[in-house]
Amino acid sequence: MDIPRLHPDTIEEVKAKVDIIEVIGGHVVLKKRGKDYLGSCPFHQEKSPSFSVSPTKQMYYCFGCQAGGNAITFLMELGKQSFTEVVLDLARRYQVPVQTLEPEQRQELQRRLSQREQLYEIMAITASFYQHALNQPQGEKALTYLKEERTFSDETIQGFQLGYAPAGWETLSNYLIEQKNFPPQAIVSAGLAIARKDGNSYYDRFRDRLMIPICDLRSRVIGFGGRTLSDEQPKYLNSPETELFDKGNTLYGLDRAKDAISKTDRAVVVEGYFDVIALHAAGIDSAVAALGTALSLAQVKQLAKFTESKQIILNFDADKAGNIATERAIGAVFDLAYNNELQLRVVNLSAGKNADDLPIGKDADEFLKKNGHEKYLELLNRAPLWLDWQIEKAIKGKDLTQAEQYQDANQTIIKILQNITDLTTRTIYLKKSALLLSADDARMVPLLIETLQTAIKGLKPLPESKNGETNLPANRFNFIEEGQRQSSKYSTLEVIDYPEQIEEVNYGNETEERDKKQLEIAPVGIHPNQRLIERAEGLLLRIYLHYPIHRLTIIDALDSADLNFTLSHHRFLWEQIINRSSSGYQDSQPEEIDYLDDRLISKLQDSLVEDRVRASRVEHLFNLDEHTAEEIQRSPLVLRAAIACLEKFACEQKRKYYLNKLQSKDPEDLAKKVEYYQSFINIQKRLQELEKQRNVTITDLISFM
Repeated sequence: MDIPRLHPDTIEEVKAKVDIIEVIGGHVVLKKRGKDYLGSCPFHQEKSPSFSVSPTKQMYYCFGCQAGGNAITFLMELGKQSFTEVVLDLARRYQVPVQTLEPEQRQELQRRLSQREQLYEIMAITASFYQHALNQPQGEKALTYLKEERTFSDETIQGFQLGYAPAGWETLSNYLIEQKNFPPQAIVSAGLAIARKDGNSYYDRFRDRLMIPICDLRSRVIGFGGRTLSDEQPKYLNSPETELFDKGNTLYGLDRAKDAISKTDRAVVVEGYFDVIALHAAGIDSAVAALGTALSLAQVKQLAKFTESKQIILNFDADKAGNIATERAIGAVFDLAYNNELQLRVVNLSAGKNADDLPIGKDADEFLKKNGHEKYLELLNRAPLWLDWQIEKAIKGKDLTQAEQYQDANQTIIKILQNITDLTTRTIYLKKSALLLSADDARMVPLLIETLQTAIKGLKPLPESKNGETNLPANRFNFIEEGQRQSSKYSTLEVIDYPEQIEEVNYGNETEERDKKQLEIAPVGIHPNQRLIERAEGLLLRIYLHYPIHRLTIIDALDSADLNFTLSHHRFLWEQIINRSSSGYQDSQPEEIDYLDDRLISKLQDSLVEDRVRASRVEHLFNLDEHTAEEIQRSPLVLRAAIACLEKFACEQKRKYYLNKLQSKDPEDLAKKVEYYQSFINIQKRLQELEKQRNVTITDLISFM
C-alpha cells in the first residue's frame, strides 16, 4: 500500500505523546538506575545489562553494541519496519489523529486503513474458524494426518494455528457473511471467497484442505496455505495476492523465527510449511520457508536484516527440483553473494548417510524423523559456502578420467570463477578447483591453476616500482608500516575510510592540477595519522553535540583556519548539523541555526532514520560513556588540541606542496621561488606552534580541573 506522506504535525504529536519507557518496557525488562533505566539489550546478547534508557532525553543507548535512538528508531530496528509504519502504529496506540499533506489524501488513507483493519479481522476470525473445524468430526482426517504422518504434538498444532477448511462450497462464506456480518466483497478481497459468474453469490476458495495460516512480522494472519487431503490438484494452494498478502515479500514462519535468527546469527530457509513446523518443533527456531515460489531478492534482504553476519543457509529438498530451487535462489542474490554482502550457505542433506551410504531424508522434515535433531544441527554447522557447493556439484558424479565429463566440469567451474571479483577469494577457489579437478594428483595442481587462470583471463598484478614494492597512490593512506609490507602483489585489505581525492589544490594564487591518471591499484588500509584525525574530528563533533556553549567557538575555529572535516562520515554529519534548523522536520525549509538548541541530537536522529547505513557510522557520537564524558569535560583544552590536530594535517599537506615546488626543476622566475620559500618557512613555524597546542601537559590538565 502506498501510504501518503505524513504531515509533520502528526509526527510531532506522536513524538510528544510517546513515552519511551512505556514503549521499550514492553520489550525489555527495565530497572531504574538513578535518573535512567537499565536493561539487557534486545539487539545483541550480553551477560551484564548495558542498555540505558533516559526518560528525560527520551533516548536509548547500548554501550555494548552502540545501538541508540528514540522510541521510533527502537521500534524500527526491533520490528524492521519503516519510519512511516512505526509512526502510524504509535498514532493508533496513542490516539493521535493522522494528517497527510493533502485533505483528499488524508481521507483516502483513513479509508484504506479502515479497510485493512477489517481484512485483518476477517483473517483472524477465519483462522479460528479453521482451528475449530479441525477438532470436529469433519476434520478428523486432517487431524489424523498431522498427528500420525507428520507426528506433530497437540502443542505444535495449536501453536501454529493449524486448521481444516470444510468440504462444503459455501461453509466459510456463509459463516462470515451471515453470522459475522462482513460484506461479501471484503471476503473476496481477503482472498477467501470467489464470486460466481452471476456476480450475486460466492463460494469458498479453500475446501477440504488442511489449513496453515501465514502471518506477517507482527504475527497477524495475512493469508493461508492449504494442503489437499485427496488427489485434488494443486497439492498446495496459497492465498492470492491481496491488500495484506504479498507472496514475493513474505516468508512463512519469520514472525516466529526472527528472534532466534538474531540470537543464532543465521537463518535457515527450507522448502515447505511442514519443514518449518518440524524444525521449530525440534527446537531449531530459525527456520523459514518461501511460499511456493523461488526465493526472491526481497525475501533474502528481509532475512538479512535479522542477522549481523548476513548468514543464510539454504536447505531445499535433496532432489533435482531442490537443486534447481537452490540454483534459482543463488541467482536471485547473485550480486550480493559475489560481493560478499551475504554469507550464503547450502545444506547438503545427502551428507547424512545410513549404514548403506544412502541419504537419510530428502527434506528437512524427513531428515529429522530419520536422523534426529543433533545430526541436523551438525549439517547446519558444516554447511558449505554457496561457491563450494556449486564447485563440488559441478564435479559430483563425474568421471574426470573421461575427457567429455572432465571438460564439462571444467567449463562449469570457469564460469563460476569468472564472476569472483575479489582477488583473494578467487585465488582460494582457484586452488580448491584445481585440487578437485586433479583427482588428488598434487603434481597436476600448479598446471591446472595456470590453465584456469588463463581461461578466466588471469589475475593482473599491481604495477611494481624499481625496488619491487607495489606502487600505491600518494593521496591514499598506507596502513602497512615500514618493514611490514606484504610480500604478495595482491592486496585485499578493506578500505575503511580515507579523505576523498582532491583534484585541484589552491594555495594563494597558485593552482596545481593533480595527475588524474587512473592507477591500477588494490585497496589499502588506514595510516595511523588518519586514526588521529578521526579521533580529533570525533571529539569536536561530540563537544558540539553535547556542549552547546562551545558550538559557536567550534564554527569560528573551523572557519578561521579554513578547515573542514576530512572523513566522509564526519563530513556527512557536519552537513546534517549545519542544515538542521531549530524546527527542521521532514521537508520544512532550514531556518536560522540556534546554536544553543538542546534538541539537536534528537532532530539529527530523526533525520537519519531512513539512512541507516551512514547513520550507523556516526550514531555512537550521540552518546557519552563515562570515559568519554570525563575526557571532554575539559572542553576548552580538548578543543584546542583537536583543532590543532586538524590544522596540523592541513599544514603538512601545504608544506609538502611548497617543498615540491622548491625542489622542482621547472623554470620559474626568482620571485616565485622566493614566494614559495617564504610560504614554506611560515608553514614550518605554524607547524611548531600547532605541535605545542596539540600536546597536553600535566600543567594544562591541572589548570582545567
